[in-house]
Amino acid sequence: MIFIIVNVIFCLSFLVFAYLNLNDIDWYLWVPIYAAVAACCGLACFGMYYPNLYVGLTTFYLLYAVKLFFEKDGVRDWIVKYNKPSLVETMQAEKPFIENTREFFGLLIISAALVIDYLVAIHV
Repeated sequence: MIFIIVNVIFCLSFLVFAYLNLNDIDWYLWVPIYAAVAACCGLACFGMYYPNLYVGLTTFYLLYAVKLFFEKDGVRDWIVKYNKPSLVETMQAEKPFIENTREFFGLLIISAALVIDYLVAIHV
């Protein structure tokens, strides 16, 4: 039962994130990213598991996260060059590292949701 509740929360959250990204510059990348994981979580609520899809999506998301980590004005620069200032002072990404760092952590959250679904799927 807890698994279903967690997946409902993830599904609804990721659908909202997809919607909020519709007005973003790179919406064509982020809307499908959030929609795909929302669909996976939604289907898991109904006992429909796709472990190979979870592995494929998680691999893509983590590789993209690594790219964002090492990119100019990415997470590494946020840590080393900018000394980890707040990422949530405003919703606007006013500094160059904010967008990449927020996207990096979003990808980690998405990957965690898919790993949870994967672990449940292989034990069902």
